[in-house]
Amino acid sequence: MVCEDCEKKGVYISLSGRSLCSKHFKKYFETKVLRTIRKYDLLRYGEKVLVACSGGKDSTVLLNFLWNLVKKRENVAAIAVDEGIMGYRDIKLSGLVKFCEERGILLQAYSFKEYYGFTLDEAVKISKENNLDLKPCYICGVLRRNLINNVARELGFSKVATGHNLDDEAQTIMMNYLRGNPSMLARLGPKTGVVNNRDFVQRIKPFYFCTEKEDTIYALLNGIEVDFVQCPYHIENYRLEIRDFLNRLESIIPGVKHGLVNNFLRILPLLKKEFSTSRIECCEVCGNPSAKNICRACMIRMRITPFLRG
Repeated sequence: MVCEDCEKKGVYISLSGRSLCSKHFKKYFETKVLRTIRKYDLLRYGEKVLVACSGGKDSTVLLNFLWNLVKKRENVAAIAVDEGIMGYRDIKLSGLVKFCEERGILLQAYSFKEYYGFTLDEAVKISKENNLDLKPCYICGVLRRNLINNVARELGFSKVATGHNLDDEAQTIMMNYLRGNPSMLARLGPKTGVVNNRDFVQRIKPFYFCTEKEDTIYALLNGIEVDFVQCPYHIENYRLEIRDFLNRLESIIPGVKHGLVNNFLRILPLLKKEFSTSRIECCEVCGNPSAKNICRACMIRMRITPFLRG
């Protein structure tokens, strides 16, 4: 396999069958991301962007990409959240801290324990012991998004960038289709959300059209070392079933994920219009915008806190 542009050794074959060497793959990847940023107006000159980093491959590669892209380096920073997962998050974040220190990137680090008063491990244990029926991924997702949004708003960032790629989006679309949840579908896309609210910091996904495989190759070619330790709660995740299903389908019908995402984008404007009149309340506890009188983050805290010891 040789590159069709320069006849050097190829490292990747695109969906169209085009073979690319390392140099031309980087150009292909970067062009795709820049095209996504321009087409969907994800970033404008002078905007401050906070990159939500887990210490994993996708978010670290995104942080590196935006750090090199944005001319005013002070407009880019990273935020890391330590949920309190023993033997997992501490390993992931150690690599991120090193990555940011080597490049001089400002890293804002927060923990569930300091911010909410309990770790994810403690919350999961309490939920199981008291039959609260709070799934680990639900607790984690709600509290992470709440924390990151609050910090981004307080620090004056206009955008929060996440490393979600095409595989992630295809999975989320399929999950919400199967659950019959059109209101959640309406919030998806390269630029998330339906209703504008000054207390919600806009979330963007520059890697929206990049596959997980492409993210991995780009990381390796740029010498970005990331630890591939998997979250211990991942095995309880419904998303895994959808991921495996789509991967099997992709192996039979190449391009099915691209087709799913691109066709979804055709109906997304209709979904956003349908739910654009949704009423946003203010949480009676924390004051943040919420679909109900008490937001999901506060609901979780109210259910977990009474069972904390000490």
